[in-house]
Amino acid sequence: MPTDSPEVLARFKEHLPLVDIITRQFLRTMGRHAAFDDLQSFGREGLLDAARRFDPARGVPFRSYANYRIRGAIVDGLRTLAHLPRRVHERLAAESAAAQYSEGAVEDLEATRRAMPTSESAESALSEHLAGMATAMALGIVATPGRPGTDELTSGAAPPNPEHALARAQLLELVKGAIAELPEQEATLVRRHYLEGDRFDHVAAELGLSKSWASRLHTRAIGRLGQRLRSQR
Repeated sequence: MPTDSPEVLARFKEHLPLVDIITRQFLRTMGRHAAFDDLQSFGREGLLDAARRFDPARGVPFRSYANYRIRGAIVDGLRTLAHLPRRVHERLAAESAAAQYSEGAVEDLEATRRAMPTSESAESALSEHLAGMATAMALGIVATPGRPGTDELTSGAAPPNPEHALARAQLLELVKGAIAELPEQEATLVRRHYLEGDRFDHVAAELGLSKSWASRLHTRAIGRLGQRLRSQR
């Protein structure tokens, strides 16, 4: 097994406090459904992966890049835990989609930040980014299959509201129609990852795309998707 370089180890050790910050954020959301040590372990794996994959030539600060990799690793780890309630699955889907969107956008955001001449353009870029994150999170939630978890089965919680279920189904049909209008690679990436449940990196590999380019395509697709969905209101 190859030994990591001093640069990789230095990045990893310097940013360990970031893992703890993000872990506590997730713990507030997860409550009793996860332990701090488990989340921290998932996050540290994500940080090490980020330290190994980081490319300074892209002009993105390592902390920004690592933030999304850590969040993604924690979400992936949580999904391996059994008996999570439906609402937690939805939160994880939303968090995963937002992190995936932001990872693809971080390079463009950094370039915009360096080049933007006014605070107005900075606010515009931030607003666009937040709108994209909102679209990604909504897509993650609406595409999450309803599967009752432990608390719904054992605590007497009410089943999902039929009106909400109908609204969700109608929104899902709009999403499917909007995805079909995307360019082919973007449509395949979004459809297979969200609607068919395939892992993002697996879909990217089958399409012959690098992880970084697939992330940027995903971000572009979510932006287009949001515009199409807003135009249909």
